[in-house]
Amino acid sequence: MIHTIFAGLFDSALASVISPQAFLICMGSALVTGLILALIYRYRNKTTKSFTATLLLLPAIVSVVIMLVNGNIGAGVAVAGTFSLIRFRSQPGTGKEIAALFLATGAGMLCGMGYIAYAVLFTVLLGAVLLAVNSLKNGKKEDRYRTLRITIPEDLDYTEVFAPLLAEYTSDCELTQVKTTNLGSLFRLTYDITMKKDASEKDMIDALRVRNGNLEISVSRQMPEAQEL
Repeated sequence: MIHTIFAGLFDSALASVISPQAFLICMGSALVTGLILALIYRYRNKTTKSFTATLLLLPAIVSVVIMLVNGNIGAGVAVAGTFSLIRFRSQPGTGKEIAALFLATGAGMLCGMGYIAYAVLFTVLLGAVLLAVNSLKNGKKEDRYRTLRITIPEDLDYTEVFAPLLAEYTSDCELTQVKTTNLGSLFRLTYDITMKKDASEKDMIDALRVRNGNLEISVSRQMPEAQEL
């Protein structure tokens, strides 16, 4: 009776049929591997609830797709095309996010093909590598990367006026953007800087305020571009 309920309309004696027990085993193992990957990725990573749910459910979804393909070449090509469309409609992510998605996809494919032990081994080994990468502490030099924004009056020559001060407080400095504001009466300069090891951000800001007439100055942590891998 159970086999009749879960039988497909197009099942035949020539095609292999997945039993409900095998389906539940593959789905359960895929959910377990997804849970492991989601927990590992959340360790020391800033992530959203949506991405965590994606890592949790993706192996199960992929495993179901692989079980349904079940050796059908035409269905396999159609599924590959569907996955490629989803990829190009999604927002670009960081390299670590894409690697985590590929890990979840690989674990789901192994579960869908019935290689449960290999799926667990794959998840444990590569999850351990991802955990080790997440455990690495960021170097102090990286923490000194800053984005500096300075507002100046339009009659101030910005090309050299801040060079001595920036050389005193930073080990590297690059002017990345010049933008007019307040109907062209002000300029807003954007620098990518690397603070010296013992330099004080407050002292630097106080010195810059003397040069720019006490207009707005902001210092923020540099964030990687969304499309960089």
